[in-house]
Amino acid sequence: MALAEPDADQFSEIDFSGFSRVPLCHSPTPIEPMSRLSEHLGGPNLYIKRDDCTGLASGGNKTRKLEFLVGEALAENADMLVTQGAVQSNHVRQTSAAACRFGLKCHAVLERRVPGRDQLYESNGNVFLDSLFGATFEFHAAGPDMNAVAAAAADRLRKDGHRPYFIPGGGSNATGALGYASCAQEIAGQSAGAGLDFQWLVTATGSAGTQAGLVAGLTAVGCDIPVMGISVRQPREPQVSSVRKLAGLTLAKLQGPAIPASKILVDDGYVGEGYGIPAASTIEAITLAARMEGILLDPVYSGKGMAGLIGLVRQNFFKASDNVLFLHTGGMSALFAYAPQIVEALS
Repeated sequence: MALAEPDADQFSEIDFSGFSRVPLCHSPTPIEPMSRLSEHLGGPNLYIKRDDCTGLASGGNKTRKLEFLVGEALAENADMLVTQGAVQSNHVRQTSAAACRFGLKCHAVLERRVPGRDQLYESNGNVFLDSLFGATFEFHAAGPDMNAVAAAAADRLRKDGHRPYFIPGGGSNATGALGYASCAQEIAGQSAGAGLDFQWLVTATGSAGTQAGLVAGLTAVGCDIPVMGISVRQPREPQVSSVRKLAGLTLAKLQGPAIPASKILVDDGYVGEGYGIPAASTIEAITLAARMEGILLDPVYSGKGMAGLIGLVRQNFFKASDNVLFLHTGGMSALFAYAPQIVEALS
């Protein structure tokens, strides 16, 4: 799907017409100023891209990916979506809801990735919503390759007579990342339309599809906003490697240019004790966003992403005059599974 010829004064446009796609996302999602938070931090001009408002099952970043993934599943005549994620997976919630929209079944492998959680953690928040959407799921101990476990589950279901379409964790393959190539084009258009130049884009990065898609899409349209990924689960070097590999695969689908290594930026200073374990900086970020802007973040992804943004402001990483855009990946429904820890921290 080649890029359209650019006009002299505009960004290039990506032609997505050759890809199977279904409508799931409320778009364009708004870009809003975070004026009170900016003033509180004494930092640059902070803005937020509200991808918590994508609409599907309380919203979130996976909705954009699922437009392409479900489109491909239907094109392959699938009758079931099979995927995997941690117990409180935002991705599994949105995949379950997307399956409902198109009359598909959904089965998920839920990994007990976060240690020391009680029984309520496995029935509240996103897991409750998975059940409400009629998904079936199986719990597994933490393992090194949960995609392989879920793919094996898909094979088992295929032998039982189903037609499963396998979606990797986070929807993070080159098909899913097209959703954030599309979002990148949306951001470039909103920026140009408002006459507002962003010097930085900051977002949480985990399974890599969101950051990879953004980098691929911005590269494809000829927009040079750097994307800083705040890692939520692993050190910088492996995260950079994952993002760069997936961004390259995504750009290959778009017939776009290669991505230089210098474009993949990751800060791993806010992971804390590990995936799904909120650090003190995570809870501070959740609290500040709520009390300064009335915005709900989640303890796994967007809370750590916002903690990274706040930390970078405090380190004077940005210029005072910079316009910095934070992409909100959603996930507020997971807050309820972490309520006791957050309440204790606030008391």
